[in-house]
Amino acid sequence: MRYHIDTIPVWDAMKLDGECLMCALERKTELGEAERYLGASVMEPDVRVRVNDKGFCRKHHAMLFSMSNRLGHALMLESHMIENREKLARINGRLEKSAKQLKDAGIGDKLNGKTKAAVAEILNQAKAVNEMADSCLMCESIAENMGRYLHTFFHLYQHDTDFRTRFKKSKGLCLPHLGQMLEAATEELGAKELGEFVQTAVDLEKENMDRIQEDISWFIKKFDYRYENESWKNSKDAVERTVNKARGWCVGKEPNE
Repeated sequence: MRYHIDTIPVWDAMKLDGECLMCALERKTELGEAERYLGASVMEPDVRVRVNDKGFCRKHHAMLFSMSNRLGHALMLESHMIENREKLARINGRLEKSAKQLKDAGIGDKLNGKTKAAVAEILNQAKAVNEMADSCLMCESIAENMGRYLHTFFHLYQHDTDFRTRFKKSKGLCLPHLGQMLEAATEELGAKELGEFVQTAVDLEKENMDRIQEDISWFIKKFDYRYENESWKNSKDAVERTVNKARGWCVGKEPNE
């Protein structure tokens, strides 16, 4: 089949022969997003508006901080904090109103219609604060890109025999991406193809979870003096690969070369 801008990254990730091609795609996207937000694009008005509104989660702030562009990071933080303070001012006003209603109630008074409404409003504003604290523009961008990659994966799986064969011989997927892949498959494939794909996914996970289990068990045995003269086999990075298989890539060498 003809390859284009959407299919090439998915094929490239497949050719890496890693523990999970979707982890490779996700990490590549994440790094690209971080570089974009720390680059000249952060000064583009539409990007700045979205950064100001959403900000970044703890994980991605740590990632941006580690990339040694303190000025770029500071520019985003300054305008994001200005917008956060405006949002928080509105929230604080509603909280203060509720606090006054509750303080005006007598000591030991049970909640009534008025005070119940004040408590409900506090909960509403707590939800608003949580939404401010939890929003992340990079997480949203990555999720959007990964949705497109999932669609492209199934396009290749359906129309490219070489790709399908390569997937069947791969090391499968990490558990988080397996779940996402199975969900997407129910929307992307017809009944017969869905059944075949699910069976392929099950077979791959069985085979590769067994392989990972053997590697981590052998890694542990190597710390027993009885096995000190034995070969490490394929277990030297078993801890990293086991973590990444169970939770998605997060430790060890980068999933992309």
